[in-house]
Amino acid sequence: MKLIVMGCGRVGSQVSNLMASQGHDVTVIDHRDTDAASRLGPEFKGRLISGLGFDRDILIEAGVEKADVFVAASSSDNANIVAARIARNIFKVPRVIARLYDPRRAEIYHRLGLMTISTTTWGAERVYELATHTDLDVVYNFGRGEVSIIAIEAPHTLAGRTVRDLTVIGEFNVISITREDKAFLPSAGTVFREGDIIHITVQSTSLGRLEEMLGLERRS
Repeated sequence: MKLIVMGCGRVGSQVSNLMASQGHDVTVIDHRDTDAASRLGPEFKGRLISGLGFDRDILIEAGVEKADVFVAASSSDNANIVAARIARNIFKVPRVIARLYDPRRAEIYHRLGLMTISTTTWGAERVYELATHTDLDVVYNFGRGEVSIIAIEAPHTLAGRTVRDLTVIGEFNVISITREDKAFLPSAGTVFREGDIIHITVQSTSLGRLEEMLGLERRS
């Protein structure tokens, strides 16, 4: 996969290093040569170009015409939206992702057909989850946090009950059980044992109901 990342701050540099380490073709665009090279580190296996990510010539030099993914991850919402729209509308990059600081702009970006990541919104939702759902470990969020994967060690009250008892269509369902260090995909009739590590997909609006079914107390 050919990936172009505009902006080499904390998010941009980590994404670039992660993708490059997995064997992807990564090009980073940043106007701060020294800072960018320092953040990427000597082990970075991609390419670094000095310039502005919304400059047409710089984008062409980066190979935008053959890019599979363009990530606008600079510290400016305005720069990110301009670069993302150029990548999508002019160069027809199949997948364009823009980092967003102001979550109020998210709906505008979505109407333009752009995927966005708001660290502000995600961070606030994560804090809320950790503060109010203390016994549920959220390990992954989808979309804007509407759906999550949570992990929990089966309480003694769940032992002897089945996966069917912990399934509510459209709200939450068990996707994996780890027992004695071995994970498996359960069936509806699988019986829980105390100490099982259970992974569950759940709608954020149903976290409270899930806690009730698990016999957990929620903090207000």
